[in-house]
Amino acid sequence: MKFFGLALLVAACAGPKSPQDRLTVNDKQIDKIIAQMTLEEKVEMLHSKTNMSSAGVPRLGIADMNYADGPFGIREEGVPNGFQPAGWTLDSATYFPTGSALAATWSKEMAYLYGTGMGKEARLRGKDVILGPAVNIQRLPVGGRTYEYLSEDPALSALLSLYYTKGVQDQGTAVCIKHFAVNNQETNRGSVDAQVDERTLREIYLKPFERAVREGGAMSVMPAYNKVNGNYCSENEHLLNEILRGEWGFKGFTVSDWGGTHSTMGAMLHGLNVQMTGSNYLGQPVIDSIATGALTESLVDEKVRQILRVRYAIEVIPADVANTQMTSQPESQRIALKVAEKSIVLLKNQGGVLPLSKDIKKIAVIGQNAVLKTQSGGVGAGVKALYEITPLQGIQKRAGNSIEVVYAPGYKNFPGRRWGPAPTTVDPLVATAIDEPADPSLLAEAVAAARDADVVIFFGGTNKSIETEGSDRRDIKLPVGQETVVQALYEANPNLVTVLISGGPCDLQVLDQYSPAIVQGWWNGTEGGTALAEVLFGDIAPSGKLPFTFPVKLEDSPAFALGNFPNADPTGGDLFTERYRQDMAGQQGGRRAQRPSPESKYTEGSLVGYRWFDTKNVPVMYAFGHGLSYVDFAYGPMTVSAKKKAVKVTFDLTNNGSMPADEVVQLYVRRIGSKVEWPAKELKAFDRISLGAGETKTVTLEIPVDDLRYWNVDTNSWTLEHGQLELLLGSASDDIRQKAETKI
Repeated sequence: MKFFGLALLVAACAGPKSPQDRLTVNDKQIDKIIAQMTLEEKVEMLHSKTNMSSAGVPRLGIADMNYADGPFGIREEGVPNGFQPAGWTLDSATYFPTGSALAATWSKEMAYLYGTGMGKEARLRGKDVILGPAVNIQRLPVGGRTYEYLSEDPALSALLSLYYTKGVQDQGTAVCIKHFAVNNQETNRGSVDAQVDERTLREIYLKPFERAVREGGAMSVMPAYNKVNGNYCSENEHLLNEILRGEWGFKGFTVSDWGGTHSTMGAMLHGLNVQMTGSNYLGQPVIDSIATGALTESLVDEKVRQILRVRYAIEVIPADVANTQMTSQPESQRIALKVAEKSIVLLKNQGGVLPLSKDIKKIAVIGQNAVLKTQSGGVGAGVKALYEITPLQGIQKRAGNSIEVVYAPGYKNFPGRRWGPAPTTVDPLVATAIDEPADPSLLAEAVAAARDADVVIFFGGTNKSIETEGSDRRDIKLPVGQETVVQALYEANPNLVTVLISGGPCDLQVLDQYSPAIVQGWWNGTEGGTALAEVLFGDIAPSGKLPFTFPVKLEDSPAFALGNFPNADPTGGDLFTERYRQDMAGQQGGRRAQRPSPESKYTEGSLVGYRWFDTKNVPVMYAFGHGLSYVDFAYGPMTVSAKKKAVKVTFDLTNNGSMPADEVVQLYVRRIGSKVEWPAKELKAFDRISLGAGETKTVTLEIPVDDLRYWNVDTNSWTLEHGQLELLLGSASDDIRQKAETKI
């Protein structure tokens, strides 16, 4: 079946009308194949074959569809019907920085490269579809998958989703963009009903999916576990048939999240193609329903056609070719390093503590997050990385023989839920509770190391058992007494740098008082420690920008301020762990017969993240888009040009420093005298600009007029409100350097 990919390429060169239309070029051949299939063979394609595949038709030369988890690295091979490792030797992959780290680059180029690395490694493993990217809006600071998702802003998320999709699919692998849609919490994710108005749905929560599908040609889509406005996403007529296929012209197939199918008729009639896993809904019950006249075989034909479009588009990797070399490749490792380098955010640098002085002779590295690996952990997808450079390893290598580096754990590590039998011995470095106070002996050791060093680098934050799929954090406080440790370190040696290793925001009210310099270091992939050392030592200038807001306190954020989260209903357990990971769920049975079905009300509307804080004048700790550098950038006056199709601004950007550096320029809009309700400002354009020392570049940012429209609920369409716009150009949402007005 190698000719399938070639046929798609030839047809694409003939000029399909849209990226989605490329999937239809083999429809005549596909129809001939369908005509030769029995009903039983067709229905076999509508559900899982193994835990990570769905069936083809061997008799007709149609290969199975092989799926690869997850969005930041090709997951190791598992046993056919479970998630336990198969024990292979060549399935070690590149661990790429997680979603929030990629988003901190604010770079479509990095997103594209990231996608190419993922796509190539999936091909080496014989995988057809990557279960990613994961692009839901980060609504909750405590969200268990904040690390996996991209941003609180739809414009930033949408552009990165688009280029990630292009990067993967340009390598001949399909994406499965997820989780469609409004999947913003892990608490009761298997049954919660997200109640969101249509304008908010369209303008905020669907934008990343829309760009990936319409412009990126995403070949498959995964409906989310949750309900949206009363209907499960896997059988949601409005989402799957009216919007995805109807308005966006999606031509590929949808595949349920694992265990996320809920009925035969609902799934068949309202847009699902493949049930993962099992066949209890889209197996024999489909055949029975056709026999009674409740369903038609022509409906099955259409679903099979949509699956075969992707099967024909993706070249089959023969079994004797796949898995014959190591999954992780040097090219992908270099991509992971580039992304990590551009993701690191310098939050604070009081007194110029960073970069580290060249006169330093001894560094004290404190905190277990300097040595703990982040490639796996918790419930979600992980990566069996070929290698992972920890922060301590990165610092030690960069320091070389001329600088002494000492390490002390500082605090205990909280491992989250324990699976399996309880340990028989007590580990002095493991906490039994997330809020366990600082350990006196570990604290004393850390303080002694700090007193004897020229500079202290404290590594705090969370871990992948605290931030994990399947549950949301209780709060965003620093765990296991880290605040006590920071205060003691500062009193011992005020030359202190804090590096946060986390996927989402943390409460920094205490830490900010005692740490002159703060760096957000993320879960930054296989070369994370290398990139971090480069920034700390000043080999490169930090250039990451926050893709979400750090609130002063959790209660300030919109869903909490309005009482919309947590929901009144207590958690009923997690659907995925109960069905597929009894080792993690701590039970022997299968799925619960019933689970709570709370409503999650999105009454904040479009005021998500910085939109809320700016509109309501709520102070923040660190704003959306914030990120310092080792150089200063000068923004020249804006020239504005408003045409029928786009608003363009042009300005000069100058690097006033003595080293090369990147700046992410951000353009926000504010509506003046509008009759339609809007946030105080919204991000509408941005770009990452590289400048040499002392260099000036002329920069142009463009806002398509279509991106200035709103969803008109009265006409059920996109509408442009004519009027006055204020254009706000700056380095962060709270750091506006230039302003101008124009009319649209």
